Amino acid sequence: MAFSRRRHHHYSRRRWLIPAISAASGFLLLFIFFLSILAPSPNGNRLFHLPRRRSSGENDADNDFEDSQSHVPIKARSGGLSDGDIWSSRNSKFFYGCSNASNEFLKAQDITHPNRYLSIVTSGGLNQQRTAITDAVVAARILNATLVVPKLDKSSYWKDSSGFSDIFDVDWFIKYLAKDVSIVKELPLRRGQIWSPYRMRVPRKCTDRCYINRVLPVLNKKHAVQITKFDYRLANKLDTDLQKLRCRVNYHALKFADPILGMGEKLVQRMRMRSGHFIALHLRFEPDMLAFSGCYYGGGDKERRELGKIRKKWKTLHDSDPDKARRHGRCPLTPEEVGLMLRSLGYGEDVHIYVASGEIYGGEETLTPLKALFPNFYTKDTLATKDELEPFSSFSSRMAALDFIVCDESDVFVTNNHGNMAKILAGRRRYFGHKPTIRPNGRKLYRLFLNRNYMTEKEFVYRVCKYQRGFMGEPKEVGPSWGVFHENPSSCICEKVDNATAETSHSTSRLETLPKVTSTDYDIDISENPELDMLLSD
Repeated sequence: MAFSRRRHHHYSRRRWLIPAISAASGFLLLFIFFLSILAPSPNGNRLFHLPRRRSSGENDADNDFEDSQSHVPIKARSGGLSDGDIWSSRNSKFFYGCSNASNEFLKAQDITHPNRYLSIVTSGGLNQQRTAITDAVVAARILNATLVVPKLDKSSYWKDSSGFSDIFDVDWFIKYLAKDVSIVKELPLRRGQIWSPYRMRVPRKCTDRCYINRVLPVLNKKHAVQITKFDYRLANKLDTDLQKLRCRVNYHALKFADPILGMGEKLVQRMRMRSGHFIALHLRFEPDMLAFSGCYYGGGDKERRELGKIRKKWKTLHDSDPDKARRHGRCPLTPEEVGLMLRSLGYGEDVHIYVASGEIYGGEETLTPLKALFPNFYTKDTLATKDELEPFSSFSSRMAALDFIVCDESDVFVTNNHGNMAKILAGRRRYFGHKPTIRPNGRKLYRLFLNRNYMTEKEFVYRVCKYQRGFMGEPKEVGPSWGVFHENPSSCICEKVDNATAETSHSTSRLETLPKVTSTDYDIDISENPELDMLLSD
């Protein structure tokens, strides 16, 4: 019995000893971690500069990453992209846009009621208006009504006086959709007088059943209805034929007006004359974007004061938590961070880059590091003369349309935000052949940029490439239910199969092994360097 008690006592002491050792080890690791943060970095812990690192016996050119203006990687290594991948998407040849209506989708002339007219008024800038126009066509189809050419927002933040025909080819719009929806330019006269439609609102993401229950009874009574503030007023998920109609509107019927199209094509041609391939970057680092997002970039009280003043324009915005926003990937990368990401992905300093952007917060000082990484740096203002841009320069939507055209035609499109233009172009590029569309994995890259003074160039490049897998615009990168339909038009993307006459939907692709992104996928990471992973973790 005594032996049994002693053995139990000895076992009991061992049982408590193990967790005690584990706890001590944990405290030691934390102590080392905090020491590494507090200790000065080789370059004074400058956030936007990688330290100079030398290894004896190795070539300086391969191991120095002194700062953003010195040597940066021309080709990604250790799991990066190969030369053959950086200008094209893998397996894109197996997919194509498919938006034709099914045989069950009746012609407009067979279903349109003669005494039903739907009018809408958009809100926001060019791309928000574009989604509204697309959804308005589908809403008119649901209601079996004639659509009046949408009226564009002229009073909001953008204060653009352009009408529909100033931006889009209205005759092409009406003609292309004639089989789907009846469209007129104006309401007909009523008893010889101008007909004022009944004004109403619908909830956001209103379903087809919602339109039938809320709008149709009013339409049957008033015969002409105008839905105001028509932004995101149609549900994301609809039946397949209605989704395909969305694609026909967005990708085929909405063609820019000839003056815009002509100037946009000139800009593209001038980029092509300079280089066989080019990147278009929607930088989105304007003061209003940073203010709206509530992000902070280390500019002290001056930055907080300037952006805070702009932020007051949106009275419904809540107080922001800048650190939380950055941690969760909701803030645009700085221009330098975008440049470092692209260089790590394998785009060399000889690559030509077109930047679509308005006024950059911080001006030329903010842009200088990006221009050092990519000296072949262009905007519409450097590609065109002032006289050429004069017909467009007073209208924000028309200027945005020029950027839209160049970004759409680029070999690689990089979006630095998750706004309307980014979503529309991402969906459009998926539909037209999955042209590479790079979306920074902000949640991962934020920690990586914050702590890159504590890793080698090789480790930094490797991790950029690793974190960007699933964010490069590849086919099957995201599931059919991910994101809004305008960004991920899965119902309109079909896959080629061996049988020449057969096709399979995007959602039943055989390429299930390709990386996918979901809303909860941002933090998934296979640890290969536990100490560095600890530093980079949230």
